Amino acid sequence: MHKERLETERLVLRCYRLADVAAIQVLCDDWEIARTTLNIPHPYTEEDAQGFVQRVVDNDNPNTYQFAITLKDDTLIGATGIHRTERHHHAEIGYWIGRPYWGQGYATEAVQRLIQFGFEQMDLNRIFAGYFSENWASRRVMEKAGLSYEGLFRQHYYRWDQYFDAGYCGIVREDWQREYH
Repeated sequence: MHKERLETERLVLRCYRLADVAAIQVLCDDWEIARTTLNIPHPYTEEDAQGFVQRVVDNDNPNTYQFAITLKDDTLIGATGIHRTERHHHAEIGYWIGRPYWGQGYATEAVQRLIQFGFEQMDLNRIFAGYFSENWASRRVMEKAGLSYEGLFRQHYYRWDQYFDAGYCGIVREDWQREYH
């Protein structure tokens, strides 16, 4: 498990703890979260949350970083992660924010910090993210965080007994440096 702790003006991105299980279970047991993510089941049980936290805590893959997103008072509001493909010097990011915290800019703030971490600490050349094409809020988060729309993969995901198109956004190091430094 990684030990990184990232901060923003309003948020902390930190390692998971077993004490996070209850908050994760409550936030993820929401159809609006499950339907817009690739891997969160519905309903989402305490056992699902325990299994998730244990897998993250036990993970020793140096190319994967997963963070609990919390407010400064340690209230867990969501999750984010980045997975590097070392050979290609790129990484995919993912995130979700619990519905009570939607519309306040938390996802954008967390993604911006994760992108900075990816370029500065992970020495990446490219960062990208995918979203279900009808999830315009997620695309908007990506664009506000600096990623540009790159294209649509038709019927790319199979979930809930149907196919979904996937939109992809990304940014390369030189564009990030020019724009944000």
